[in-house]
Amino acid sequence: MALYVKAAEILDKAEKKQGALKTLVYDSKFENIKPLFALVLETQKFSSVLEEIIVSSKLLKQTKMRMNLAKVLVFDLLIGQGLKCGGAWKTMMIKHRARLQSVLARMKVKQKVSKNEDLLPASVKQVLAENLPRYVRVNTVKTTVEDAVDYLKRDGFSYLGQASRLEDLTLKEKYFVMDMHLPELLVFPPNTDFHDHFLYKAGHIILQDKASCLPAYLLNPPAGAHIIDACAAPGNKTSHLAAIMKNKGKLSGVTCHQLANQDFLKVDPDSPQFKDVEYVLLDPSCSGSGMVCLRDDASSADQEKVKARLAALACFQLRCLNHGLKFPRLKRLVYSTCSIHSQENEGVVAACLQENPGFRLVNLLSQWPERGLEPLTQCLRANPAKTRTHGFFVALLEKQNGAGRKKQEPAVQISAQEATPPIPSTRRKRPAASDEESDASETEDKQTPAADQADEKCFYPVGGSKPTAY
Repeated sequence: MALYVKAAEILDKAEKKQGALKTLVYDSKFENIKPLFALVLETQKFSSVLEEIIVSSKLLKQTKMRMNLAKVLVFDLLIGQGLKCGGAWKTMMIKHRARLQSVLARMKVKQKVSKNEDLLPASVKQVLAENLPRYVRVNTVKTTVEDAVDYLKRDGFSYLGQASRLEDLTLKEKYFVMDMHLPELLVFPPNTDFHDHFLYKAGHIILQDKASCLPAYLLNPPAGAHIIDACAAPGNKTSHLAAIMKNKGKLSGVTCHQLANQDFLKVDPDSPQFKDVEYVLLDPSCSGSGMVCLRDDASSADQEKVKARLAALACFQLRCLNHGLKFPRLKRLVYSTCSIHSQENEGVVAACLQENPGFRLVNLLSQWPERGLEPLTQCLRANPAKTRTHGFFVALLEKQNGAGRKKQEPAVQISAQEATPPIPSTRRKRPAASDEESDASETEDKQTPAADQADEKCFYPVGGSKPTAY
């Protein structure tokens, strides 16, 4: 029953605009995050349908339950994979099942539909119509891309080689390709389920959206480097960094489940513990507005709350970014969000560059179709229509040579023309990025006390250790 109580609690907080759904889930410290996240997402998707069933059946009056608790229970009872609780709660829900099923059946007859999904509001159907490919990152700490592809072929999938254009990512059932930008990323049709697959259970593959893979890929730390992953939850980017480093080096940053009396903003960059830090990956709390499955069109009455929360988040993000640039031997820092709002993206980066003139932006992936807003076109943006991913933003900041640093290694720069069909069994050499200088905005964002109200996901301990398979 703990699963349903926690899911209802998260939905309550989401309704009160206390945070993005994903952040609320991961901040819940629930023992088993994945089923919780899935239940919350699916219940939110069917929210209006579930509410109509509950109201029509007078379930709340007869059970004295709160609405969101009733929603998560009714979802699993009627639409999901069955109730995952026992005892009095299950007995009570089974008692009302026939009446609940009858209400659902009448709704389908009334709307002349046969599937549960057909009952969804038009706005939700529009989001579902933007079905994104299933992206699977091969965990090269445990296996190779070649071996993973061979295993999948033996398992009945058909491999079409490496994609060369966006249209190649539109796939039919059982077909898959290698991504055109990230050679460790395999692409499958939408909703391909790997949760029970051997490669997934063995940790050989990781289910991760392409946009979420960009920060670690673009930071591109060499083997043996010392890195800080400042906001490591749930840890996919951390494991990606470990793979890129060939599991050699020092990777600081763990999940929020390991509590400590220290947070990133209180870490002393001049501490001997961090004297060799050269790379930082910073993916702080954000609005989550780029996540297709988490879209929430705020009503006009909520606009002021949304505006205030964005201001608080941007202020907090700027504090984190400024702090991340203070490590004395820092070479590069990647800043990323899963937000579509310029206030959290270009606005934060522009303000940071004004305060830190010793850093510049690196021009990333010249063939990438969606750039940062003017004048910060060195950055990358992502969205479902143009990149077939969730909404995302990535900037790579580099210490300039004139600021007393040695000549920097090249950043990742792979064009479509450089992509080749063979499956790599080892990591490819990545050619240099452009050395274009950045043009920071002339408008400086002012920090306000509201920053302390932001959803501070990056408060994690940063004890360093040799990276291992995650």
